[in-house]
Amino acid sequence: MDDVAATNGTNGTSGTSGTSGTDGADGAVPNSAAPPAEARGSRAQPKTDKSEQTRALILETAMRLFQERGYEKTTMRAIATEAGVSVGNAYYYFSAKEFLIQGFYDRMTYDHAADARNRMAHTREFSERLEIALVSWLDTAAPYHEFAAQFFRTAADPTSSLSPFSNESHPARATAVALFREVLEGSDLAPKLDTELVELLPDVLWLHLMVVVLYWVFDRTPDTERTREFVRRSTPMAARVINLSRYRVFRPIVRDAKGLIQDFILPTIGKTAVK
Repeated sequence: MDDVAATNGTNGTSGTSGTSGTDGADGAVPNSAAPPAEARGSRAQPKTDKSEQTRALILETAMRLFQERGYEKTTMRAIATEAGVSVGNAYYYFSAKEFLIQGFYDRMTYDHAADARNRMAHTREFSERLEIALVSWLDTAAPYHEFAAQFFRTAADPTSSLSPFSNESHPARATAVALFREVLEGSDLAPKLDTELVELLPDVLWLHLMVVVLYWVFDRTPDTERTREFVRRSTPMAARVINLSRYRVFRPIVRDAKGLIQDFILPTIGKTAVK
C-alpha cells in the first residue's frame, strides 16, 4: 500500500527538497557524461540544478535500499523517508517505483559509455575495442549484481516498461547503441566493411551485450568470472565473423544476414530498417 500512497502529491511540494546530500550522490554521473533531463524521458520532469540534486538523492537512496532490503520489499515511502523528502515529492520525480529502475538504467548506461570511451581511446583494433566495451559494462554494473535478478524478473516481462526493448528504455538503449557505433566506426575494421552493414551492426552488437547481461544476471561465480570468461572467448569469435563479411565469397551470406536483421531484429528494438 505504501507505493500508492500520496500519488496525488505529484506537484512536488515538500518541506525538504533534498538539500542534505546535495553535494553529490554516491556514484553520480559527472556533468560531462550525464544526459540532459529531457534525454531521460518523462521520468525527469524538473530541470533546475536543485531539482536534479534532489532527483539524484532519491535515486541513490533507492539503489542503496534495493541492495539492503531487496527491490520488492523497498517501498516508495521508505525511500522518501531515507532521502529526507516527502512521499509526494518522491512521486513527483519518479511516478512509480519501476521508474527508479529506469532512472538507474539511464544513469548506468551513461557511466558505462563514458568509462568505455576512456578505456578504448588508444586502440583501433576492433576485437579489442569490443571486449573493452563489454568488460567496462561488467565493471560498471558490478556493485548492483546482488539484486540484478530481482530487476530481471520484471524486465523479462515484454509488457513492462523495464524491458530493454520498451519505449521507456529508449534513452538508455540509444546511448548504448551509440557507444557500439563508436566501437565499430573508430576501429580499423569499419572502412573495410559494407557501409550498410556498418549501419546495422551497432544494434546487433547491443544485442550481443544483452546476451552478456543475461548470463551475468545468473552468474554466481566470484566477481562473475564465468561471464568475464564468456566475454573473453566470444568477442574474438564475433570479431572474426564480422571481419569475414568483407570478403566477396561471403557476400551472399552477408546479404541474408542483413535481411534477417532488417526484418526481425530492428523492428523488435524499435528501429527503422535501413532501405
